[in-house]
Amino acid sequence: MSGNERAERRLRLTNLREKGVEPYPAEVIRTHTIAQVLGQFEQLEAAAEAVTVVGRLTALRQMGGLTFLRLVDGTSSMQVVLKEDQVGNEQYQFFIDHADVGDFFGFAGGMYVTQKGERSILAISFTILSKALAPLPDKWSGLQDVEIRYRHRELDLISNPEVRERFITRSKSVTAMRHFLDSRGFMEVETPILQPIPGGASAKPFITHHNALDADFYLRIAPELYLKRLVVGGFEKIYEIGRCFRNEGIDYAHNPEFTMMELYWAYASKDAFVAMLEELIVTIVNSSFGSLVVPYGEGSINFSAPWKRITFRQAIIDACGIDIDTIHSSAELFVAVKAAKLKIDFKGCVGLGEFYDRLYKKTARAAITQPTWVFDYPLELKPLAKVSPADPSKSSSVQLVVQGTEVVNAYYHELNDPLDQRARFAEQQALRDQGSEEAQWMDEHFLSALEHAMPPTSGVGIGIDRLVALLTNSANLKEIIFFPTLKPENKTV
Repeated sequence: MSGNERAERRLRLTNLREKGVEPYPAEVIRTHTIAQVLGQFEQLEAAAEAVTVVGRLTALRQMGGLTFLRLVDGTSSMQVVLKEDQVGNEQYQFFIDHADVGDFFGFAGGMYVTQKGERSILAISFTILSKALAPLPDKWSGLQDVEIRYRHRELDLISNPEVRERFITRSKSVTAMRHFLDSRGFMEVETPILQPIPGGASAKPFITHHNALDADFYLRIAPELYLKRLVVGGFEKIYEIGRCFRNEGIDYAHNPEFTMMELYWAYASKDAFVAMLEELIVTIVNSSFGSLVVPYGEGSINFSAPWKRITFRQAIIDACGIDIDTIHSSAELFVAVKAAKLKIDFKGCVGLGEFYDRLYKKTARAAITQPTWVFDYPLELKPLAKVSPADPSKSSSVQLVVQGTEVVNAYYHELNDPLDQRARFAEQQALRDQGSEEAQWMDEHFLSALEHAMPPTSGVGIGIDRLVALLTNSANLKEIIFFPTLKPENKTV
């Protein structure tokens, strides 16, 4: 934006005030949205009914005593025609002298069809509602710089209509999720974001300090342990939709703060639980997209159920030929990886479970494109899940993987044995002592709750950001988070 243009706009603002015109009135009367006008155009035209519409000017083209305007509100856009002989010479010149693209205006007028057949409003009066001192991005090239788009999302939404549609899809997805769960007897609850011990997932937390209590707290990495305490308290079907925080890297698939839905269902069978999750995702896709075949990249994702099912172990065998059931140490895994001619960086892995996880993510998970249920992860990776009834080295867990991304993480049998849970926490604490920043903490309050007995329970976490990214063909999570985390501008040391 040039300094001259900003100065010119400020001058027009000054002139408005000198003429006694308030350029930022507190209220406005709107009789119709633009979508309503377009939807009822013929009826309004036949009745010779006047309407008042409001919105932002996104284009302005003057041809002598005739000006064509593009007006956009939160529902749609349409053309407004301003004629000098309709509004009068003085008012017409006032508009030409003071209006800029980007300003908000209100127009009153009747239905009008141009010679080219475009349905428009022929204005008989207008009111300025908010003066824009900075111009919008160039309408032809739009706002293309990715850094600016994410940092100034308001300009991105104005300049790129497809961005607005992505966030509408996101809203529809969350609404469909809530409706599905509410209609099946689940109750929405809220649990703390500030926690004295971060638990419920394996991740590095953010730390903060509460001045009044003079105590450190952590932003939650998951609501799991608090939700399970509610199950202990007698709530059998509950869920929470909210922000979680993990102090980890930022890339196309990770943002430090993200939205997750977490749910717990007491007394559910494995088959009923997985079937419900599949129906939930299908319902969300249908409600927000209108089809179960969703374009993605150069191809598509078919969410039609039932989905493929495979075990964690078999997925790795199919991807690279390594059978983790024959691997009992990191040294043995290194030998197997070398024999398979794989290049995997295991730096930072602590404990065999993290080595299994790195192998899986670099081989098997990356190869999965269509919706696939991956069952029975190694027990070391799921310290809050029961042992699989079929294999004591595996957990009663399942994840939905799509396009190489984990979308659903579920335990069809949550761990409710307090003695077993204490032993698992102790193993996790040992990993922390060895340097792991992601291993879970010993949580005595949660263990105390389990000692009062938790019924057989199934639980799940669904990453809403990742699911919406798939539904909107977005290769980067930043495209579907209004204000993603970015490096601060002009950071000084």
